[in-house]
Amino acid sequence: MSKSLDVITIGRSSVDLYGAQVGGRLEDMGSFRKYIGGSPTNIACGAARLGLRSAVITAVGDEHMGRFVREQLVREGVDVRGVKTDPERLTALVLLGIRDEATFPLIFYRTDCADMGLVEADIDEAFVAEARAVLATGTHLSNPATEAAVLKALHLAREHGARTALDIDYRPNLWGVAGHGAGESRFVESAAVTAKLQSTLHLFDLIVGTEEEFHIAGGSTDTLAALRAVRAVSDAVLVCKRGAKGAVAIEGAIPASLDEGQSGPGFPIEVFNVLGAGDGFFAGLLKGWLDDEPWPRALEYANACGAFAVSRHGCTPAYPSLEELEFFLRRGVVRPDLRNDRELEQVHWATNRHGDWRTMRVFAFDHRMQLEEMEGYTLEKGGAFKELCLRAALEVQGGRSGYGILCDNRIGRRALHAAAGTGLWVGRPCEWPGSRPLRLEPELGLDCGGLEEWARDNVVKVLCFCHPTDAADRRATQEETVKRLFEASRRNGLEFLLEIIPSKVGPVDDATNATLIEQFYAAGVYPDWWKLEPLKTEAAWEQAIAAIRRNDPRTRGIVVLGLDAPEAELAASFRVAAAFDLVKGFAVGRTIFGDAARAWMKAEIDDAAAVAAMAARYRRLCDVWDAARAGAARENQA
Repeated sequence: MSKSLDVITIGRSSVDLYGAQVGGRLEDMGSFRKYIGGSPTNIACGAARLGLRSAVITAVGDEHMGRFVREQLVREGVDVRGVKTDPERLTALVLLGIRDEATFPLIFYRTDCADMGLVEADIDEAFVAEARAVLATGTHLSNPATEAAVLKALHLAREHGARTALDIDYRPNLWGVAGHGAGESRFVESAAVTAKLQSTLHLFDLIVGTEEEFHIAGGSTDTLAALRAVRAVSDAVLVCKRGAKGAVAIEGAIPASLDEGQSGPGFPIEVFNVLGAGDGFFAGLLKGWLDDEPWPRALEYANACGAFAVSRHGCTPAYPSLEELEFFLRRGVVRPDLRNDRELEQVHWATNRHGDWRTMRVFAFDHRMQLEEMEGYTLEKGGAFKELCLRAALEVQGGRSGYGILCDNRIGRRALHAAAGTGLWVGRPCEWPGSRPLRLEPELGLDCGGLEEWARDNVVKVLCFCHPTDAADRRATQEETVKRLFEASRRNGLEFLLEIIPSKVGPVDDATNATLIEQFYAAGVYPDWWKLEPLKTEAAWEQAIAAIRRNDPRTRGIVVLGLDAPEAELAASFRVAAAFDLVKGFAVGRTIFGDAARAWMKAEIDDAAAVAAMAARYRRLCDVWDAARAGAARENQA
């Protein structure tokens, strides 16, 4: 029977607030980064990144953090049909810190949390039947109601021919055998916990844990004795994680030494953060297990995914994509602190971005100087007009994907903030209008620290007027400014768009843009997006695209700017650009809003007329682009 899901995990979900400062006490943290968490939630995300069709059965509250967990799961590609929204309970919360390589303080806020409200009735047989495997985690065996839900899911899985797996995931304070301040504790002896675990171990085909977790499952602090006790009640493959020594898989009788178990290669990396490493390990193990790889290969995947996790900040954000994992296994360790391996981090960033932006139809109304020069302009009227631009953009978008805006924060702040959550791609400019050499908006600060305040779905956009003939000192100054902004964007998890306009500086030929692109890559700038002026010839496009692909084959793509060109001229440029797959669409402004803005500022038209005029022009350009792309596709098929 064909299965639509590879794995369903069941159990904890939470919002993890990770201390941003490293090396201090949790008491002294000044700021936190927000991620999704909870062992089964992390594993489901890690599995999805590796190409497995994953789902999670859990529960969240009917509030902002619950919506965050659900939305982030969707972004990660995890099926959320099994995520229950509990109107009576809050989403679980965890505070975590990184003190040193051996100290990771954490506090669980889980008193009557939403995921502990799971009951048998929440387990849908038809849903479970879709999965090739069901994975449970130990915490949900600690409470009679959640235990009943887990057991129902496991029995149904076995009835429908699915594999079953257990992540022991022993947290003593979640079993009530340690206090709230002992969140970091990984082992406290408890005969009651051991008995509860042993009553379920026969239900599993695969059991995974650290040596300490097998100690609680087996009721002995002697690892081999504990494994033998587990083997006495379960025929499962036992995978024992051994920290820096890697892990071993034991299929039959327990050997005289763990070194006799099947093992996969380990990786000599720096331990930065062990929190969530086991979940990353299990995601990699699932990839190998469900692909029926030999255990040494499955353990290689698992060890590599664990290595990524211990070298980065956070849990789910640290896990690799399949492309990243394959790249790492092919290339090997270049430096032990993986988070500072620039080549690897670029692959990680580029292959874990969210959002489908294969088509980009962008209404650019981030203009400031051009509006300020219009008759009748005031700051208040400028802000109001940009809200009308947003209305026009949303009217054309109609809730569909592939549409976006460029909007500034100085004049268009209200429109910029209102665009959040609309489904629009949102780019936000950083340059001081018209500056050459490039200067940034003062609100960013000298170190671009102002980006910390930006909404996470904003894309950092900077326009640089540059030319291959620029003097060396001017080129160096501009490249340094762009690189400083680019690196700050990455630190803050923001995508980056670089716009270059050489035609305003000097004459251009087919090689001009390609030369500039190479120069910025050489300076260490890797834009997610390029914004280029309409290139006149196919040769110019071919050279520019070749330069991008040589340096960054994983870039998001290119959007074509308008330069206030008439619609007919833009249509001609679209036809040339649309022949190239890396060109995803356009970002056009004054061609859409120019006439309406001038008339509205002088009170010659009202709000409705301005919106209607801009929506009509924006819609026509969208149609022109779509037609150009369709025409190019037909020519390629011919």
